[in-house]
Amino acid sequence: MTENRFIPVIPCPAPRMVQSDKWRKRPCVLRYRAFKDDLRRYITEVPVPLRITFILPMPESWSEKKKANHFHKPHQQKPDIDNLVKAFMDALLDDDSHVWSVKAEKYWGKEGSICVKV
Repeated sequence: MTENRFIPVIPCPAPRMVQSDKWRKRPCVLRYRAFKDDLRRYITEVPVPLRITFILPMPESWSEKKKANHFHKPHQQKPDIDNLVKAFMDALLDDDSHVWSVKAEKYWGKEGSICVKV
């Protein structure tokens, strides 16, 4: 039996990290660390094969008409899907070598969330 598990966490891509990120507080790194902490509160085990749907929030600056046109449509701009998957797996797994299959999608939504098929 498969079920969809919705995690109310706004997806965040994995940033390019440098040595100084250990002591310098860049906003993208702080956002990424907060994302990892939030994700660990909701999910403890990663199912294999992995099926993830990222729902990315629409900008507040968009008109209601534009939001309605994009609702549940594929998200085809940055952040890249591979960086979202990397951030997800890095947050939950110390070693992701046992993950042999990943299917990931990203869509527009009113609020950000992550759906994992269990």
